[in-house]
Amino acid sequence: MIHRHSIGYTGREIARSGSVLIGVLWCVVLLAVLVLGLLHTTRLDLISGRYQTDRIQARYLSLAGIEKAKALLHQNILDRRRAGAPFSSELLDAPAQFRDVSMGRGLFRVIRPPNDDESGEQIYGVTDEESRLNINVADTTELTKIVGLTPDIAAAIVDWRDQDNTVTPGGAEADYYASLNPPYRPRNGPFPTVRELLMVRGIFPDQLLGQMEDSLESRSDEIGLAVSGAAKGTISSSEQVREGGWARLLTAQSAIENVDAAGTARVNVQSSDEAALTGIRGISTEIAKAIIAYRQQNPIRNLTDLLNVAAPPPNGANPPPGNSNNGPKVVDERLFKEIADHLTVEEQSERNGVVNINTAPVDVLQCLPGMTRPLAQAIVAHRRANGFFVSTADLLNVAGFNRDLLQGLLSRIDVRSDTFRIRSEGVVGKCRQTMEAVVRVRARTITTLEYREDDL
Repeated sequence: MIHRHSIGYTGREIARSGSVLIGVLWCVVLLAVLVLGLLHTTRLDLISGRYQTDRIQARYLSLAGIEKAKALLHQNILDRRRAGAPFSSELLDAPAQFRDVSMGRGLFRVIRPPNDDESGEQIYGVTDEESRLNINVADTTELTKIVGLTPDIAAAIVDWRDQDNTVTPGGAEADYYASLNPPYRPRNGPFPTVRELLMVRGIFPDQLLGQMEDSLESRSDEIGLAVSGAAKGTISSSEQVREGGWARLLTAQSAIENVDAAGTARVNVQSSDEAALTGIRGISTEIAKAIIAYRQQNPIRNLTDLLNVAAPPPNGANPPPGNSNNGPKVVDERLFKEIADHLTVEEQSERNGVVNINTAPVDVLQCLPGMTRPLAQAIVAHRRANGFFVSTADLLNVAGFNRDLLQGLLSRIDVRSDTFRIRSEGVVGKCRQTMEAVVRVRARTITTLEYREDDL
C-alpha cells in the first residue's frame, strides 16, 4: 500500500510540474514576442531617428552650397570689375568648385540643367537668370516666339500682370478667375516667380515645368526604410526631376546695374556735359561738341543715333533743324564699339528684364525684337568662335546684323549679369536635400530674391 501510494503521489507531482513548465514556456514565448516587437520598434525608431538626423545635416549641407556659390559670385564680380573684364562665365560650369564638396559626414554639390547646346544630364555650376526671357517685361509678340506658347496664353500672361481689368484679345481677367472653383484673383502686378504662371489660364505643369520623373520608389529602396510614409514623402519632394518646359527659358527676376565693365555708372549721352563725355576714352572735345550740337536738334533716344552725328558746320554755326548736316560723321563703327559700353540713354540706375547676349541660348535670343532663329544662331556661333561680346555694339560684327536690327535690340540686351539661380543638393548617406535660391549679386550687396526647398 505504501509503495502504490508513493507512486501515485509522484505522478501527480509530475503532472503538476508539467503544467507549471508549460505555463512558464508560454510566458517565455510571450515575453520573447514582446521583446522582439520592442526590439523591432526600437530598430525602426533608431533608423527613423538616424534618417531625420541625416536629413537635417543634408539640409545644412545644401545651405552650405548656396552660401559658397554666393561668396564665389561676389568675389567674381569684384575680380571682374578690377580687371575691367566684360563678362566671366567661370561659375556657370565649375566642377572644381561645386562637384561633390566633402564636409563632415556628407557632401554638397551645386548643379544646373544643361542648355540645349550643352551635353550631359547636369552641369556643376550656377544658372544665369539674365540668359532668360523676363515674363514681367516681354510683350505678347516675344512670348509667342516660345515654341508651343500660343497667342491666347501670351495674352493671358500679360493680363495677369497688368494693373487693369481690361481683357486683352484672347486673354483673361478677373471675371474668368472668379468663375473658377475655387475662385481667385489675378495678381495685377509683376510675377514674383515663374511658377505663378501655373495660375494663369491655359498653362499646365507639363508645359511650364516639362516632363517630371518621380524617382520615389528607387530612392525608397536605396534607403531601405519600410517605415513611415512621412519619410517617403520627404524623399519624393526632393527627388523630382523635371526636364524641358518653358520654365528653363523664363525668369521673373532679371535686372542689372546700368554700369560699364569696371562698375562705373554709364554716361548719359542725352544729358551729360562736355566734361563727362570727354571723360570717356575715345571721345575727343570735337566729338563731344558734335554730340551736344546734334542732340540740341534731335534727342538721342538710341545709342545707334551716335552713328549719325556729323561734325558741326564751320564757324560754330548750329546744324539746321532735323540735323540734315551732311558733314563727315564723327563716330564710326570702330569707335562706336569702343565707347558703347560706357554710354547710355536711360536715366534709370537699373535695367530690368535685359537679356545677356553672352549667355542666352538660341531659344531666348530669337524672342527678342526683330530677331529670327537664324540670327539668334549666328549670335551663338559668333561668341563660340570669337569669345564673349565686349559690348552690345559688337553685334555689328555678327553676320546678318545691321544698325537697324541693333537699334531695336539695345533696350533689351546687355553683356553682363547680376542675377543667378543656385541649386544646391546636400547628401548624407542615402539622404538628399535640395535647395534653390535666386540671388542678385552686386559689389556691395547680395540679395535673395527667391527661395525654395525640396519641391523643385
